[in-house]
Amino acid sequence: MAGLDHTHDPGLRSWVPGADGHADFPIQNLPFGVVAPSGEEPRAGVAISAFVLDLPGALAAGLVEGEAGRAVAAMREPALNGFLALGAGPRRALRLRLVELLREGAPERGAVEPLLHPAASCTPHLPARIGDYTDFYAGLHHATAVGRLFRPDEPLLANYKHVPIGYHGRASSVIPSGQPVRRPNGQTRPRDATAPLFGPSRRLDYELELGIWIGPGNALGEPIPIGRAGEHVAGFCLLNDWSARDVQAWEYQPLGPFLAKSFATTLSPWIVTPEALAPFRTAPAPRPEGDPQPLPYLDDPRDREEGALAIDLDVLLTTAASRERGLPPHRLARSDARHLYWTAAQLVAHHASGGCNLRPGDLFGTGTISGPDRAQAGSLLEATEGGRIPIRLDTGEERRFLEDGDEVILSARCRREGFAPIGFGECRAVILPAL
Repeated sequence: MAGLDHTHDPGLRSWVPGADGHADFPIQNLPFGVVAPSGEEPRAGVAISAFVLDLPGALAAGLVEGEAGRAVAAMREPALNGFLALGAGPRRALRLRLVELLREGAPERGAVEPLLHPAASCTPHLPARIGDYTDFYAGLHHATAVGRLFRPDEPLLANYKHVPIGYHGRASSVIPSGQPVRRPNGQTRPRDATAPLFGPSRRLDYELELGIWIGPGNALGEPIPIGRAGEHVAGFCLLNDWSARDVQAWEYQPLGPFLAKSFATTLSPWIVTPEALAPFRTAPAPRPEGDPQPLPYLDDPRDREEGALAIDLDVLLTTAASRERGLPPHRLARSDARHLYWTAAQLVAHHASGGCNLRPGDLFGTGTISGPDRAQAGSLLEATEGGRIPIRLDTGEERRFLEDGDEVILSARCRREGFAPIGFGECRAVILPAL
């Protein structure tokens, strides 16, 4: 796992306007992504303040060399897969060099400044080509609340606390923040119907998750020991795994979600690195009394000490009416990544335990991250108790599930005394009507 160094110093200052104290992207963060500046082709960049630094441009200008230069050279195509495959060494070298270039008093400022693009004029792209996408179910409170709706006598199935539950999602419909989401059509069977119907989902929902980007992979047939699983994690993002609950209720047995999940998954476009998150590592939440301990292949002393991340997570909503009236987004929930039952290392180790080969640019979703209270619910399914209790918005509108024109915004902040706060950028999308 990444350690602390001078790049985490809260007193570190940058010459980039607005970087000092920026809510998401101060110099202590420096996440990587792919953007297209206005009228230009996509290229790799790093976010700082309200700007994006053109990394191939920095390489061409001779501003990055050695291991840092090797890292940027691997980004020359408009996807970061080659960079992710290099692992922690070149990634850390690039972070160190970027801090040198962007810190207050940097002698290279004159050469770097022309390479900054206003983020508002850039179109975000997915940071990598996603070969495979796996969505886990690692949020204990979400799993319990949803299970209670459908199985009051047995909310959690017998395997839940022994094995990280997951399923293979659809990589082709993963999209970057800002791209609208079309309400899906699908088969549903209303409670009073004897036969299914086909049409627009009426119970459209969001899911508050973290995305985990895989770095170096493993060979087919070779497991990843949990003590080394962190070496295979290249970074994190926000992830909204949109869900059509009525479609899901009809189709999920016996093989699990299919069309209810495959129509869209939205990501925040920046990969926040393990190095940037090092100050915010913490011990996972204690397991409830009586819970089984992880099997040896999922247990590691260091992961027990610092395998979790302290990240405040918010879900916000705007509606067509609220935007017309100029109202701020309505906060639907505030949760915390420490509510996850399984750590990122455990998810990686479990995924590879049967010999599955992970590849650079693969994506994991953690599963919905909810707390024990309704105000911490990471989905409307929980917050409204299956649509039974509506949420009243500041406009006077009510929501049981999402309506056309609604915009869901996920955001995240890492805070710890003695360190500069950092964020992830927004993960947002507006719902369009079904076709």
